[in-house]
Amino acid sequence: MRNLFCINFLFLFISCGSQQEKILPTKKHLTESVYASVTVQPDSLYQAYAPVGGILDLNLLEEGDLVMKGTPIVQIVNNTPKINSDNARLALELAKANYNGSSAVLSSLKDEIQSATLSFKNDSMNYFRQKRLWDQNIGSKVQFENRKLAYEISGNNLKQLKNKYVQTKNELSTQVKQALNNYTTSQISNQDFTLKSKINGKVYALYKNPGEIVSTMEPLAAVGSASDFIIELLIDEVDIVKLNLGQKALITLDAYGDEVFEAKVSKIYPKKDERSQTFKAEATFDNPPKALYPGLAGEGNIIISEKESALTIPKEFLIDGNKVMTHNGMVEVVIGLRNMDSVEILDGINESTEILKPEE
Repeated sequence: MRNLFCINFLFLFISCGSQQEKILPTKKHLTESVYASVTVQPDSLYQAYAPVGGILDLNLLEEGDLVMKGTPIVQIVNNTPKINSDNARLALELAKANYNGSSAVLSSLKDEIQSATLSFKNDSMNYFRQKRLWDQNIGSKVQFENRKLAYEISGNNLKQLKNKYVQTKNELSTQVKQALNNYTTSQISNQDFTLKSKINGKVYALYKNPGEIVSTMEPLAAVGSASDFIIELLIDEVDIVKLNLGQKALITLDAYGDEVFEAKVSKIYPKKDERSQTFKAEATFDNPPKALYPGLAGEGNIIISEKESALTIPKEFLIDGNKVMTHNGMVEVVIGLRNMDSVEILDGINESTEILKPEE
């Protein structure tokens, strides 16, 4: 009875095992890649801001127009800078007049210096005349000391006036320079009523209509390259360490269906976007599509490594990341490359090892 039970159990095990899906490892070309979401943007794309606030008077171009560097894009109306420019010009003229001496500022100081010079000369002659008499014991000591005191006071007064003149002249010179700088700045602001392109390219967007209020905090236009486009790639943080410049990328765009475009990684940004928890990279097309537009979306696979004749099994046959089930039981294997479907087996089994699919 016991032998019969064992035979039945063995038959049941073999019958169940024969129904379990099994495969043999196969050798094939294996590619490991990193997935990325894709957005196409013009190269050198930037938002153009108004340097002054005001009212949009006129859009000088239309969306899609080509521009050269320095081409006017929009015209802004603002009277404040013109008034400031006029005030700065008046301040400059006044500062120049004060400095050049045509006003009373330096002229009065010169007159005071001339008067002080005459007083000093007179007090000097009186003092030295009295000193000679005093040296000969002629005259009183009080007269001598009075002459000496008058001489010293007039000398100090003359010295102070000369220092004041030099100081005032330096201050007026500085005021002229400051007024000139203010006037120059106001002239630049006056010219900033027209927003101009910083690059040769294309106008991709105009955000304001004539008559709308313009501030320096809102963009007025988007300008970028007309012919060169870049591919923006968003990479998961677990995959970013696998990327290197120059790696090949296979790009598909929603607008072009299943058509695959080859590209190369050209830039890797080091900072993670905390909101999306992704890193950003850029790639350039080897042969771009005929027509590209800002914002075209798609998917990309960045090739990390490739290998010919790699011994592989489907991913679903792998257990706990590094084990497979065989007729001889669980076997630990060494994993190499992997992609979405297959993994490379470096050691543990060979082409003749029959692998059983784990039961769900």
